[in-house]
Amino acid sequence: MRCPYCGNDDTQVKDSRPTEDNTAIRRRRFCTACGGRFTTFERVQLRELTIIKSSGRRVPFDRDKLMRSVQIAMRKRPVEQERVERMVSGIVRRLESMGESEIPSAMVGKLVMEGLSSLDAVAYVRFASVYRNFREAKDFEEFLGELSGPLGGSLRDEDEDDR
Repeated sequence: MRCPYCGNDDTQVKDSRPTEDNTAIRRRRFCTACGGRFTTFERVQLRELTIIKSSGRRVPFDRDKLMRSVQIAMRKRPVEQERVERMVSGIVRRLESMGESEIPSAMVGKLVMEGLSSLDAVAYVRFASVYRNFREAKDFEEFLGELSGPLGGSLRDEDEDDR
């Protein structure tokens, strides 16, 4: 593993342990050249996934990009990082276990929407606003009107409390 500080290829593993959700191995490393310490994560990858964008373009699946988009929706929300990490790991496992190596981006968006709906209602609406490309306030109103069940009810109840 290359040192992120000096670029040296000779680094040593000082400690390895599983992450809390047992989906990865966390390794503490030490650079023999500059003495820098850093952490790496090793995850199981069942197959190479390719995402088919709505434009038809194909791009390699990037777990970090998925995590960043979820983090943006979750910004300043009272949800533990561990729960977010578990949700993303679950989405990746579902994608890998589908048996397909090419997956439409709409499927990824659908899985993220499902995951966020159980984590945080505000993050769910934030992600939906990008995923469904809301352009005006009425798009939000229509989306909230479509929601049914406990999530839709809780969003409408919060709105009424604010009045």
